[in-house]
Amino acid sequence: MEKRHEPGRRTVLGAAALGAGAAVLAGAGQAQAAGPAERAAGPAARPAPAGRPDKLPVPLVVGHRGASGYRPEHTFGSYQLALDMGADVIEAGDLVPTKDGHLVCRHENDISATTDVADHREFASRRTTKTVDGKKLTGWFTEDFTLAELKTLRAKERIPDVRQHNTLYNGHWQIPTFEEVLQWAEREGRRRGRPVWVYPETKHPTYFRKLGLGIEEPLAKLLRRYGRHTAHAPNFVQSFEPSSIQRLGRLGVKCPKVVLLDEPSVKPWDFVESGDPRTTADLLTPEGLKWISGFAQGIGPWLPQIIAQDEQGKLGKPTTLVRDAHAAGLVLHPYTVRNENNFLPLDFRVGKNPGDYGNSLAYFKALFATGIDGLFSDNPDTALLAAEEFRRH
Repeated sequence: MEKRHEPGRRTVLGAAALGAGAAVLAGAGQAQAAGPAERAAGPAARPAPAGRPDKLPVPLVVGHRGASGYRPEHTFGSYQLALDMGADVIEAGDLVPTKDGHLVCRHENDISATTDVADHREFASRRTTKTVDGKKLTGWFTEDFTLAELKTLRAKERIPDVRQHNTLYNGHWQIPTFEEVLQWAEREGRRRGRPVWVYPETKHPTYFRKLGLGIEEPLAKLLRRYGRHTAHAPNFVQSFEPSSIQRLGRLGVKCPKVVLLDEPSVKPWDFVESGDPRTTADLLTPEGLKWISGFAQGIGPWLPQIIAQDEQGKLGKPTTLVRDAHAAGLVLHPYTVRNENNFLPLDFRVGKNPGDYGNSLAYFKALFATGIDGLFSDNPDTALLAAEEFRRH
């Protein structure tokens, strides 16, 4: 996933930018990270959260859109590489619908930056301007294409200026459907003798529901078809809109469900549409977390909500969010750690080239030291190297 309202923007947050959210997060630095002894004592002090499956390691590593640091995101090349690298869970599916109701895996419904659609003269007239969750966008959108039409396109690297090496694979893979993902996971699971965990997200569910293309019903149907709707099924489901998670629960999806959290000042779009006055900052409070725990098993916070950053973009101290979420019985899977300087806190960058690797390994370690249950990364191999140290304690 990406930050909800500014897809693709680099997520560096200074303490000043937190504003009111900093107070919500207990000063963004007054609480200290749990030490090894406290982490070891945690499970004995209270039962493991329901969103922490006993068949997965802690902390776990989620391959963000696969291994998107090395292959164009949401392609089978990216998914397969993440699995081969050892990622515990694959985020195989930011789910958006086609015109004829199929769920496909794209970063956004605007496919201008992630496919070669602009090179297809037959689709030139489909370019249009829409307002999606309050943001005006011009491009090509999945809901204006049938699945057969989308299958004529090929995926490409979304951020070529930073990941020029990924452009080598432009045009190699089609857009996958979520059903194809589930079939792939079943094949790989049989080959490996263990389940392959996936982590789909419902994208812009309120927007699509108003178009008559609700995401939750076809998602629940597919999960049920492949036996992945039960409490112990090898998948999580996630959304930035709490009502989407609630709807999936009412549809009988019992696997762990996760509410994604944007910047503190941002309202979930379903809250905007329904007139709910709460912002993300309200959901970050103990009361908000308790409310989430009534229908979900985890949260997906933005990285600076785990460890705040100062005005220069340097790493500060851990907030109280890990402690507060665990007290509410919720797991935390923050997003998204990437190896490149462009995405790292200022004090973890090496050199001045945005696309060069910084000291991401140290950043991974700092995040794991807070006691999080896992995280999303475009670079699963680096994340796993750091995670293994904490799994040994």
